[in-house]
Amino acid sequence: MWEIFLATGCNFRALAQHFMRGETTVGKIIAETTEAIWECLQPTYLPVPSLELWKNIAARYDLLWQLPHCLGSIDGKHIRIKKFNNTGSRNFNYKGFFSIQLLACADADGCFITVDIGDLGRNSDGGVFRLSRLGRWLEIGGMNVPQSEPLPHDNEGPNFPYYFCGDEAFPLKSYLLRPYPQKTLNDQKRIFNYRLSRGRKSVECAFGMMVSKFRVFETPIACSESTVISIVKCACVLHNYIRKTEGKLYESQNMNSQDEINIPQHLTQHQQAVHNLSTASSVREYLSSYFLRPEVSLPWQWKYAVEPNI
Repeated sequence: MWEIFLATGCNFRALAQHFMRGETTVGKIIAETTEAIWECLQPTYLPVPSLELWKNIAARYDLLWQLPHCLGSIDGKHIRIKKFNNTGSRNFNYKGFFSIQLLACADADGCFITVDIGDLGRNSDGGVFRLSRLGRWLEIGGMNVPQSEPLPHDNEGPNFPYYFCGDEAFPLKSYLLRPYPQKTLNDQKRIFNYRLSRGRKSVECAFGMMVSKFRVFETPIACSESTVISIVKCACVLHNYIRKTEGKLYESQNMNSQDEINIPQHLTQHQQAVHNLSTASSVREYLSSYFLRPEVSLPWQWKYAVEPNI
């Protein structure tokens, strides 16, 4: 059933003709089916993260994308809809169409860790995150997030917090790192932005895989708000199910490079960041300095310092 309605783009009229039922009946079937799929698969394929799961995700981020202590990448996606009845322009977004928001956190392999669905399309990613369950839990130190500890190859350094990564639309927090603004970049900040983007792309890949798999997202979804939310929840958990049972997980990159590494002279003796990590800015500053150390730097990251337009 789910393969049929997701493949047809949830076109109620087409489904009604396929099953020889009325559109209202098909709408009820879809709502009940998507909710049943969510309830069946969610405990196994999109569970509430435990401490052990967070540690496994962080280890996977370090192995694949060389981003230590990263617990996931966060981003928002606009789910295109047909305007709900009696809602005015509350779901009309800056892109020029009606939508609801899907705020998701993805792991290093492009599987969803948490999803928050249904916020107004006109709201910003940062505003949606602040009001989301994930944002509220992180603000009070919940969600079983691991305690701070030294970074790899930095045993004498301070206890560094575990964090998520996001783009410029999100606020800078000690548990949520975002890139440095483009107007204030120097070589060290440029390298940090590159390293952060390696981990941040996993949630964008998750969105891309889900949309390409389920055609329901190619056109505006025309049904009630509660049914739209059920459809999106169902697609997210099915994405995880397919990714973990049939998909091919990412493989770690070969870090041994035979190419000559040209390290800029002014970065060979990097400055040690302060050990007081009481603010979000100091956390980001420490990590940007950490990425310059020879034992954790990437052979190809230096070209982003000398060739910033790459």
